[in-house]
Amino acid sequence: MIDVNVKNYKSPKFHVIKYLNSIKTELQKSIVIDIPAGNGVTSEILLEYGAKVEAFDLFPEYFMLKDIECKRADIADKIPLADNYADMLICQEGIEHFSDQLKTFKEFNRVLKPNAKLLITTPSYSNLASKFSYLLFESETSKQMPPNEMDDIWMSDKSLTTEIYHGHIFLIGLQKLRILAKLSGFGIKEIRYMRISKASLFLFPFFYPLIYISSYLRYFSNLKKHKEIPLTYKKEIYKEQLKINIKPGNLLNHHIFMVFEKQKAIKDVDFRLDSIVKPFEKIM
Repeated sequence: MIDVNVKNYKSPKFHVIKYLNSIKTELQKSIVIDIPAGNGVTSEILLEYGAKVEAFDLFPEYFMLKDIECKRADIADKIPLADNYADMLICQEGIEHFSDQLKTFKEFNRVLKPNAKLLITTPSYSNLASKFSYLLFESETSKQMPPNEMDDIWMSDKSLTTEIYHGHIFLIGLQKLRILAKLSGFGIKEIRYMRISKASLFLFPFFYPLIYISSYLRYFSNLKKHKEIPLTYKKEIYKEQLKINIKPGNLLNHHIFMVFEKQKAIKDVDFRLDSIVKPFEKIM
């Protein structure tokens, strides 16, 4: 085993491997993209389960698995694969490093087959401890400074590439992940839970009543707006957002682990209803 962290329940790798083990029959002969592939531990497990693995990373020099090649790829540019190529894509601890996250989701859509799965793990900006740290100092945790040009230049080996691997500059929460996925043709299939944030658990009894009441008030008040839009359509969208916001697990989960499903190709994604699109002069 390349990485002992697969046995550490505090590591996202442990939970990703646990999920892959639960679907190992499905993985046989499937084409799976691992990006960023890191040291190769996830690729190693996928290979053991009979999947064809396509591994990519901005710094493939750190990939340790010898059985497959890890190719250099910058997600901000393009994944060097054909359209509708893979059955699954795993983006483990990567999305928080990517500056153009909508473009990233669209690229994921391009390389995945219809109904394919997209797995994303990332530090949670939706748990209560992170929300509180952001309120106080726009930082990820209470022990950190906000993202800055010293702490968040994680890797920049000029001998290998001109690109910089940034730190957690682009942290993201569940609601933002949801809308990026929707705009890119994905729907939420599952939100999985890793481990409880102890700081969030401490804050929960103080803040949950406020979050619960505020969320419902906002839900009902927004249902009254846009009377030209069918109520069923508004309920479908707002109810999904409401459930995400008030579910205790989402407020306590230390990390985000979301499983998406490709529902539409990018060319077929269009939410522009005549009744809700704002004319340019109204926006200005």
